[in-house]
Amino acid sequence: MASQEISAAGASGRALVVHPHLRTAPSEASSSQRSPEARLEEAIGLARAIALDIVHAEVVRLHQIRPATLIGKGGVEALGQCIEEQEIGIAIVDAALSPVQQRNLERAWKCKVIDRTGLILEIFGARARTHEGRLQVELAALTYQRSRLVRSWTHLERQRGGFGFLGGPGESQLEIDRRLIGERIIRLKRELEDVKRTRELHRAARRRVPYPIVALVGYTNAGKSTLFNRLTRSSVMAEDLLFATLDPTMRVLKLPSGRKAILSDTVGFISELPTHLVAAFRATLEEVLEADVIVHVRDVAHPDSAAQRDDVHAVLTDLGLGEVVERGLVEALNKIDLLDAEARAAVINQAGRQLAAVPISAVTGAGCDDLLTLLDARLLDGIRPVPVAVELSDGAGIAWLYRHGEVLERRDDEAMAHLLVNLRPEDAERFAARSRPAP
Repeated sequence: MASQEISAAGASGRALVVHPHLRTAPSEASSSQRSPEARLEEAIGLARAIALDIVHAEVVRLHQIRPATLIGKGGVEALGQCIEEQEIGIAIVDAALSPVQQRNLERAWKCKVIDRTGLILEIFGARARTHEGRLQVELAALTYQRSRLVRSWTHLERQRGGFGFLGGPGESQLEIDRRLIGERIIRLKRELEDVKRTRELHRAARRRVPYPIVALVGYTNAGKSTLFNRLTRSSVMAEDLLFATLDPTMRVLKLPSGRKAILSDTVGFISELPTHLVAAFRATLEEVLEADVIVHVRDVAHPDSAAQRDDVHAVLTDLGLGEVVERGLVEALNKIDLLDAEARAAVINQAGRQLAAVPISAVTGAGCDDLLTLLDARLLDGIRPVPVAVELSDGAGIAWLYRHGEVLERRDDEAMAHLLVNLRPEDAERFAARSRPAP
């Protein structure tokens, strides 16, 4: 466990959480912007995800950013006194700290200091279970560490667990061997390329089945894994924790029409997701890029549900799915069981005004049948069985049909393959245009 590793490293599990809030003019504030108190609560949840004991948490309001310490001198001194009195061993600053700011705060507070990126990486390092997940997290951690000369690289030899931001036997060393890190990054990228090729082979095999893919996305702790378990009758880890799911999971989903699809559960998104992680997890998130339908699972009981929606849209846009976001995702408005009657009625009315939104409770199962019906309709929308005759020598054309459609029947004679294929109108037109002579 992460807490055991922290103790073994000699660091206290007693933690301070600080959210620095830079005051902005009212005209600059966004309607969906989170309150600083909500941001602090989220940071506390992240810290608790690795079993830290939060003994003090507060919002520090800033008039300006201090280049040396981020926080002003008075704030640094006041927090330092609190750290000393409470015997706090770890201070978490819910912001991006430069290496200089991190080092200066550690000197002033005489304890370990990690920023938001370091904390998220620590969680990911403790939670990743698959080989691919561990490779991705280590790559992200290395990229983050390379810019910092305040840690020693002792966890290259670790086989599992966290990534050493909170403690470690080599912390007296102040410089990381950049050459070793660079070599390790190259090896990791090579290994991840192999993983990417393997995943592409798996996807190619699925296309030959073929089953359409439905991907669940959403803010961390929105209830994706609980919904995944409900829809597929699985037992994927689903806890009331931030980032309970890190490694992608896929299961067969039975639809009301009798057709089958593949349902993919993915890592949760979060505001200000570190760019290291977006880049490192691109291979995992390629399952989202390949999806026929994307379901955005939203926690409508959360006070910042609208801001969380905007954050998820921003990450999807960064992944190259801006057009899909603009066209509109299927929205599973989750956790209606936590709303009072008035709020629940408001969510139901809101869903009634949208084309692809379903109020649900993944815990009780309410609305899940309606969600499956909507997914079925989306996957069947416009698809029609099309008879196609292709020369057996045209292997690329036959492979294209298997990749883009669902082959219902196939009969081969000496020269031709005669297929009945479920195709969308645009795909049927593309295939027909392929065999037309050029003008």
